[in-house]
Amino acid sequence: MLRRLLFLALALVAVLPAQDPPARAGRLSFISGPVSLQPAGVTDWAPATINRPLTTGDQLFADKGARAEVHVPGAAFRLGDRTAFQFLNLDDQHAQVRLSEGALDVRVRRLEGNIEIDTPNMALTISRPGEYRLDANPDTMQTYVTVRDGEGHVTGPGGAFAVHMGEQAAIFGKDQAARYKVYQAPGYDSFDKWVISRNRHEDRYAQSRHVSPDVVGYQDLDEYGSWRAAPGYGEVWVPSVTQAGWAPYQYGSWAWVEPWGWTWVDEEPWGFAPFHYGRWAYIDGFWGWCPGPIAVAPVYAPALVAWVGFGGGFGVSIGFGGGFGVGWFPLGPSDVFIPGYAASRAYVTRINVTNTAVINNGYVANVYDQYARTGSVPVQTYMNRTVPGAVMAVPQNALTGARPVQQAAVKVQPNQIRAIKTAMPAPRVAPQIASVLGHPVSGSGAAHPPAAVIDRPVVARETPPAPRPSFQQQQALLAKNPGRPLPAAQLQQIARSAPEARPNVSVVAQARPVSPLVANATAPRNLPAGTENAPRPGPSTATAPRRTPAPARAQNGSSRVPAVRPAPSHSQPRIPAKQNRPYEPPSAQHRLARSTARPQTHAHAAQKPARASNSRPTHTQASQKRTYSASARAARPQPTHTASRSKTHKHASQKRIYTARASNPQNPAPTHARASLPREQLHAQARPAPPLGRVQAPQHTQPPPTREPAERRALRGPDHH
Repeated sequence: MLRRLLFLALALVAVLPAQDPPARAGRLSFISGPVSLQPAGVTDWAPATINRPLTTGDQLFADKGARAEVHVPGAAFRLGDRTAFQFLNLDDQHAQVRLSEGALDVRVRRLEGNIEIDTPNMALTISRPGEYRLDANPDTMQTYVTVRDGEGHVTGPGGAFAVHMGEQAAIFGKDQAARYKVYQAPGYDSFDKWVISRNRHEDRYAQSRHVSPDVVGYQDLDEYGSWRAAPGYGEVWVPSVTQAGWAPYQYGSWAWVEPWGWTWVDEEPWGFAPFHYGRWAYIDGFWGWCPGPIAVAPVYAPALVAWVGFGGGFGVSIGFGGGFGVGWFPLGPSDVFIPGYAASRAYVTRINVTNTAVINNGYVANVYDQYARTGSVPVQTYMNRTVPGAVMAVPQNALTGARPVQQAAVKVQPNQIRAIKTAMPAPRVAPQIASVLGHPVSGSGAAHPPAAVIDRPVVARETPPAPRPSFQQQQALLAKNPGRPLPAAQLQQIARSAPEARPNVSVVAQARPVSPLVANATAPRNLPAGTENAPRPGPSTATAPRRTPAPARAQNGSSRVPAVRPAPSHSQPRIPAKQNRPYEPPSAQHRLARSTARPQTHAHAAQKPARASNSRPTHTQASQKRTYSASARAARPQPTHTASRSKTHKHASQKRIYTARASNPQNPAPTHARASLPREQLHAQARPAPPLGRVQAPQHTQPPPTREPAERRALRGPDHH
């Protein structure tokens, strides 16, 4: 069987067109506690290392008390403890993640392509930049989606709906029997607080003034180095290193990461962006990293180095204690990167011009044509080969065993460097299992999730790609062409001949819209099965159902607010009506008089401070408490008009509420109303002006006085005033 696969693969190499690898990769940027990695194509788990590139099929597991962080262009994934994470697909347009169990926070700065998180009973598609958290409990078949900022779309076998900012969607059960409910977003727990601290750290140092924001790992540059202006190169970044004779690509190890092959994994906390993007230049005695153009998205590279060989027919021998060795040195700004994996001419041009601003398309094409004819590149064209300490050499077992470079490094003398004639795009070393794991196999003892968690099915909205053939299936083919990964098309052919077990994924491409139940409270956790109601059918279109906004939280701090405001009762205090009311028409006065739902007016009048002794309290209180009909008021005795016409009359007239009596000839005006308009005007002219600095109370316009009946004037007599 293996011989037949080998014959088929070798026959396809010449006929299958080159299929370019993805232009982006993920980065394991933070580790705290026991975090394990299972690369695609192997069944073993190994301790995860910082700066490990991640791609389709790679799995991570954060054990109890652990934390982990993964960056992709425009987004960050943060894992809580007991969390199983896998990239089902990571290419130029998709970042599809499998969350089998645990807690995952997703922070999206820029939405580039599709971001989807698949869980055992639903799939979340992120619609906008924002902050999202998912909690998956496969034992109780409950998943919670919390949207702190942004908007997402939940899809499951039972339906689909949108989740908005400030909401938490709960999915209970699976398949068609799943139930959905939307709550208010809960408070922050310890995992949220850790996420907030990582966000603040990232925001503090996330400056992209000199580098494209699509460079993964640029957030660490300002914290661990500084920018300097270099003639001919522009702004270059200089790391804050303390090792004497430090040079790039010398403090770390090599790992085999498909589809790129040999990949550098640096041990410095900042060691991702400067080793997978841009170029290095030796300027006035220091190393500076030169980023590519800021206006374009760069293409990820496994390592921007040129490879050389020592011993074993390479013409230059170094004492490795038997066997041959390999060496490398960093590429300069004017050097062309030739990939050691299958790629198109357009890809070679793009990976060069997006990572350095010195070379152009024509120069890249000339160098690549020369390599296509000869299979190598003259070493004299490289900038950094003669820089002291730039060339590093190790025995080949340092690569295959994933050993740290500094443990196996051999010093290369200047005369040996001068003897090197050609450079290679990749070392002629076939990988082993340890190369894929990035860690020695013996004694790994890495924690890993139970098999039931790994094999647990998840719901997806988009179909993930077929799994890559296992490393065991490829190992014999890789040994025939050492150092060169198998082309993607060739891997697909092998997968069809001897297919690997596909991920247990249930694809729900189309789901009916539903309207989940909305609760104006936070969600209780670990609800018993059957306590939630089934979802109501939603609209016929794919638009997310509109939900009534939840009322604001109560002032006493209670998190539960009633959905419907209770009707006001007489026992509830109400804001009293304003006493200085303008004149109202009779119809409004009758409605006011007939109203019996304002008993609070009496309470408000009782709370007012007492008036002065000359302010006629009897008439003032009677005018405030008047609630009966017009006929009752007609029979009411008129109040006695006091002799005092001081400024208390001004206060009483400002508080007077005129009723239908003012315009009804059958209901005469009270005796204290002025009968002579000229006298009132003279009284207003004699009123002193308020002193400077004081604000005069607004004077409401009084209605014109009602003329007294003739019979009443006759009874009063001409001398009565």
